[in-house]
Amino acid sequence: MSTHLTTALDLAARAVPVLPLRAGKLPFGNCRTCTGNACGGRPVMKMSGPCECPGVCHGWAAATTDPGVISSSTWVRTWREAAAVAYHPGGAGLTVVDLDNAEAIAWAWASLPATRIVRTTRGEHWLYQGVMQSANAVRPGVDLKSTMSYARWLGPGTGTMTALPDIVRALTVKEPSTVRPGPQAVTVPARAGSGECRHRTPAYLERGIGMAEQRINEAREAVHATVYRTFLAVLSTHGRCGCLTDAHVARLFTAAQAKGESARHCTDAWTNALTRLGL
Repeated sequence: MSTHLTTALDLAARAVPVLPLRAGKLPFGNCRTCTGNACGGRPVMKMSGPCECPGVCHGWAAATTDPGVISSSTWVRTWREAAAVAYHPGGAGLTVVDLDNAEAIAWAWASLPATRIVRTTRGEHWLYQGVMQSANAVRPGVDLKSTMSYARWLGPGTGTMTALPDIVRALTVKEPSTVRPGPQAVTVPARAGSGECRHRTPAYLERGIGMAEQRINEAREAVHATVYRTFLAVLSTHGRCGCLTDAHVARLFTAAQAKGESARHCTDAWTNALTRLGL
């Protein structure tokens, strides 16, 4: 068993979703099945969601805690080629403040509450308990890694981990505001068909949308893939009879955005699901 695989299984046992990285701290590339964004992932860099192909394809959202997946024959071969183990901080309920140079480290020591610190090749990772939107270059030499991101595993670090402070959350706010922004407006119409409705009562559709929202809300890993497959399931059942409205789509997008998906990712996933079903 490779050292990377052993580390990955140990992290997964502690509810930390893991994935392999190749040289250059980059996720492994897509397989042919995923070419052209056919599976619902991003068309560039393919960073968003495991598909049904046999390979390790999609960066942060391929991270998993399932030992059966991690030690599968396909992943075992990948671990042998891997240069490092990465993890999805948001999936583990964490935020990493990535400090890339001495100036950034000095700022953190002067401004941030003490927490667990992991040494990196160029600086430090400060780990906090709590999840937020990931963002790059929030300050010179400072990146935030949480939802929809991954960080290289460099060991457990030292110090006691503390709660994510407001000063870190505020780093992603471009203009100070006391009003928390809501989900972005839905811009993709349902594009439902006009066939005969198979639903016996409106409650059937309502129950379906409610179950879809619940499935998205309960996703703990592979969020983008869960959103895409949920959209696909809703459209395959309700997308051809004209019953879906923009209000229904808005509910699904709102649930997805509450799990860290951007409006653009929701739009891409919905459009891909429509295309796959020929709607």
